[in-house]
Amino acid sequence: MKVVVVESPAKAKTINKYLGRDYEVLASFGHIRDLPAKDGSVDPEADFHMLWELDDRGSKRVSDIVKALKGADGLILATDPDREGEAISWHVVEALNARRALKGMHVERVTFNAITKAAVDTAMRNPRQIDQALVDAYLARRALDYLVGFNLSPVLWRKLPGARSAGRVQSVALRLVCEREREIEVFKPREYWSLVATLTTETGAVFEARLTGADGKKIQRLDVGTGEEAAAFKRDLELATFSVGTVEAKPAKRHPAPPFTTSTLQQEASRKLGMAPAQTMRAAQKLYEGVEIGGETVGLITYMRTDGVDMAPEAIADARQVIAKEYGERYLPGVPRKYSTKAKNAQEAHEAVRPTDMSRLPKTVARTVDAEQAKLYELIWTRTVASQMESAELERTTVDIVASVGPRRLDLRATGQVVKFDGFLTLYQEGKDDEEDEDGKRLPPMKAGDPLKRERIASTQHFTEPPPRYSEASLVKRMEELGIGRPSTYAAILQTLRDREYVKIEKKRLVAEDKGRLVTGFLESFFKRYVEYDFTADLEGQLDRVSNAEIDWREVLRDFWKDFSAAIAGTKELRVTEVLDALNDLLGAHIFPEKADGSNPRTCPTCGAGQLSLKLGKFGAFVGCSNYPECKYTRQLAASGVEGDGDGSSENGGQPGTRVLGTDPVSGMAVTLRDGRFGPFVQLGEASPDKEAPKPKRSSIPKGLSPSSVDLEKALKLLSLPREVARHPETGEPILANLGRFGPYVQHGKMYANLGRDDDVLEIGANRAIDIIVAKEQGGGRRGPAADPGRALGNHPETAKPIVVKSGKYGPYVTDGTTNATLPKTLAAEDIDLPQALELIAAREAAGGSKKRAPARKAAAKSATAKKAPAKKAAAKATSDDAEPVKKVVAKKAPAKKAATAAAKPATARKAAAKKA
Repeated sequence: MKVVVVESPAKAKTINKYLGRDYEVLASFGHIRDLPAKDGSVDPEADFHMLWELDDRGSKRVSDIVKALKGADGLILATDPDREGEAISWHVVEALNARRALKGMHVERVTFNAITKAAVDTAMRNPRQIDQALVDAYLARRALDYLVGFNLSPVLWRKLPGARSAGRVQSVALRLVCEREREIEVFKPREYWSLVATLTTETGAVFEARLTGADGKKIQRLDVGTGEEAAAFKRDLELATFSVGTVEAKPAKRHPAPPFTTSTLQQEASRKLGMAPAQTMRAAQKLYEGVEIGGETVGLITYMRTDGVDMAPEAIADARQVIAKEYGERYLPGVPRKYSTKAKNAQEAHEAVRPTDMSRLPKTVARTVDAEQAKLYELIWTRTVASQMESAELERTTVDIVASVGPRRLDLRATGQVVKFDGFLTLYQEGKDDEEDEDGKRLPPMKAGDPLKRERIASTQHFTEPPPRYSEASLVKRMEELGIGRPSTYAAILQTLRDREYVKIEKKRLVAEDKGRLVTGFLESFFKRYVEYDFTADLEGQLDRVSNAEIDWREVLRDFWKDFSAAIAGTKELRVTEVLDALNDLLGAHIFPEKADGSNPRTCPTCGAGQLSLKLGKFGAFVGCSNYPECKYTRQLAASGVEGDGDGSSENGGQPGTRVLGTDPVSGMAVTLRDGRFGPFVQLGEASPDKEAPKPKRSSIPKGLSPSSVDLEKALKLLSLPREVARHPETGEPILANLGRFGPYVQHGKMYANLGRDDDVLEIGANRAIDIIVAKEQGGGRRGPAADPGRALGNHPETAKPIVVKSGKYGPYVTDGTTNATLPKTLAAEDIDLPQALELIAAREAAGGSKKRAPARKAAAKSATAKKAPAKKAAAKATSDDAEPVKKVVAKKAPAKKAATAAAKPATARKAAAKKA
């Protein structure tokens, strides 16, 4: 028997069916080791020695593998076919060697690009050794991310309060978003006019033509810059006679796009399906791991982390068969299409992302997967099949028109496009970002010399627009163009920027938050080299050379650390005033926008003598007057967010970060948005110096609601809480919606129930509130957070117990009523099915179980685990901001039974003392 190690339990179950009884397939549940979140995990003084830590979960996985290896004939490592998968296999071998479990054992590495029986069988016939070059590239990337995160983030915390972290690639991606924001702020609109003539032919056909020239000179888009010029042209055109000058029709072809890579899949899913990159990758993971079809679990798509655009010959042949069958021979090109990647180094490339079986049509797959996965599969299927279809045949027509008015000649042009044969367009057309589609209008038949009749002349004013903000799709595209990051990191980078509150999404566009702009400004001022696009792309190129075994990975680290450590050391003497001066200059257009009256935007509006400047406070950055404490003017960074003239001063001491939103129409008191010790909040009125006077009404800002989006209307709604939502159907008592210490909730008497992630405390309706309260009552009627009834997945095949997925305090979990198993971060509650739930519960039971305890044992366990040493969580997270997603599939163990035993000892002692007395 041979032991096979894969990453996920779902994959292990499927592959075990393929291989049979001669193999035992175990899951590593992602990475089994990681760098400890402490100084010294990567030691530059010891030639970048890396200290790896095997946590309890990883230790259990290794113990399972060691146990299975006893008496086995060999070990086969079948983790994912990318650099991260290679690293997981390496970690498994290193951990097993540390336990001396591989003495004399034959170790092989296999990879398969799809979870199908044919792909697995082929992989097993072609084993290899672990690719050390790929492992070295992983080690270099992991060490770089650690060194940047663990050394640069503390500098941010000291010199820029309120900043969260900085990452090697994350910071460069943030710079792209912030630079676009600066371009928008300094943009000066330019006026221009367009002149369009609506004309008819002798047969009465109507079309439009634009003014393109006058008196032998060409007129470009911006050349007619004033209304007076436009009016003069319009007068002449209204008096002119029109005729056709030349007609030119040219055939053209449009070729299909190649199959998806990771990057293009994320871009198209964002454009066409509105899915965030992280959401896309979760759904793709599910499609890759597969579903049960005809009694057999089979992967639906190939591996989704790839730079490659080529497909296996048999896949191309399958696609051509589908095209001939579904669309006809006319849509099938004479020879198969071949594509090559444009990536600088496609070292992670395998096949493109494609269906494992082209004949598995989207409508068939939709019956076996959820709606999100069905849409993504259809997108992948149509793109793949279209990539092997015939090109579209077009005819582009250009008609030049002469307008004569006396001795003057004006030139106009009409363009049109006709699809002669739709080819691949019958199935798929690639989306675009911030681009206008080609003019697809059909022009009527015309020939040179034909007279034309004028219907009307339109003169329209326009203004140039600033460059659009990045969407998630266009940012991924731009990063790929610059060579920043790699496909497997894009989703994690974008998610980190949002989690850090450096960017927010408004109308599907990425908007830089003040916090993100300050971080970028600081890095550009004092660590400019490390946020330069060329430097980051060059470093990626060096990592690719490591993966090709061209250079030593430690050499890359030595070169990087020499300059980077010097830059870090140079900030030790950096004064806060230097930081503020640099940020005032760099972010001046944002912090101090020009005033309509032309006055100095940095003059204090309260005292008129002081100069406004960026200040750093306990809760972050704000704008204050240089005459403090005599002048207590303060406001948030963006003056545009302040009512009136921007006076956000506070009579009670000028609390930094106070923004006036307006006046309450009922009380006449000011409504303000403020930064507090526990986060932003809104307040009605001001605090009285009299300690006996009632405190002003306040309300915290719900999690997920950006403070910058809070206006007077939302603030008044928050201040109106608690609000009555409905009446209980049985008692007739009110059900209230409110915000509490643990977030938004609804209340009926002494019954409290937390709102779900998608519920809005300001908008929740009567039916939803009643459902939540009733569900809580049916769950036992305890005070506190709502007992989630969960979603039934089915019954356990052996015990017949109902299997349910629920929302818990620490995230979603599955339970059979006895054992609870936390869902991995890679798996959403709405995506899990019965087989996966059974796998997680079985794994939890094997790890010791998470049993429901008696109240006394619960209290004992809680007491034993209440006091924990503070972990360096923020720094630890910063080290992996840009790393490929860490593949961990299960949560940490429940508290051990020792806690309950230890807590029970005092009670035993008391009983003995009583008996003795």
